[in-house]
Amino acid sequence: MVRELSVALGKLKLKNPVMTASGTFGYGEEYAQFVDLNALGAVVVKGISLKPMEGNPSPRICETSCGMLNAIGLQNIGVKKFLKEKLPYLRQFDTKIVVNVFGSTVQEYLRLSKMLDDAGVDGIELNVSCPNVKKGGIAFGTDRKVLARLVSTVKKAVKNAVVITKLSPNVPSIPEFSRTVEEAGSDVISLINTLPGMAIDIETRKPKLANVTGGLSGPAIKPVAVRMVWEAARSVAVPVIGIGGIVKTEDAIEFMLAGASAIQVGTGNFINPRATVEIAQGIATYLEKNGINDIKDLIGKLHVF
Repeated sequence: MVRELSVALGKLKLKNPVMTASGTFGYGEEYAQFVDLNALGAVVVKGISLKPMEGNPSPRICETSCGMLNAIGLQNIGVKKFLKEKLPYLRQFDTKIVVNVFGSTVQEYLRLSKMLDDAGVDGIELNVSCPNVKKGGIAFGTDRKVLARLVSTVKKAVKNAVVITKLSPNVPSIPEFSRTVEEAGSDVISLINTLPGMAIDIETRKPKLANVTGGLSGPAIKPVAVRMVWEAARSVAVPVIGIGGIVKTEDAIEFMLAGASAIQVGTGNFINPRATVEIAQGIATYLEKNGINDIKDLIGKLHVF
């Protein structure tokens, strides 16, 4: 019996719930020799800004216990080059295209989102963990009023693409921030972004990252991410995408039971370039093994004592 794997993120319909996480899958083409992009629910490309960015100096990645730290600094080719050189390649595939965007002002997010929406991308994911230059460098995602203004401004301007807000874990209450972006008009919520961390080389007594601190990702953050996804999914009516330490099928199932309608694979791509397709296949096998005909019967079905 064929199992139903399709899920809906607002008006965005995915053939299965497996997406890539921004910053870990390049622009899609880099993984095409390992992964049939047609087998994925969506490709989320690395963060795009209005102008190209070189990112931080090296070293900017280091391995940690059960994870990794990165301080890439949002290196990217800029939106114009993306539209000209990368988007046409992705359009060859029967897979939804989601573009993660970031800026230093609300107007930058707005311009980016309109350009991408006009170009016909399927989804726009707002990276709100970036510093707001007009608010003294405080991240957009940690100020509820600023966050609401950002989301509502983008949502009003975007006509076709689904607007996804990627929440920072560095806030006092995930339920409150989830409701804030839902009320501001976000179609979908994704979480979590990386947790801040650092590592030190005890021989040189220097930080392992040139930036000193970086974002922690990988299996080490999964319990935190699962908890936050569960809290978010119980607080809002819009779909939630789970992110954080997903490297195998069991991880994805855990997030979906917690309430995630879809999941994103990030650091897992570095460990196993075929992780995404293997997880998609594994979910189908899990459904068959457990006599579940439709994956939607799995979402949010956590049994709490």
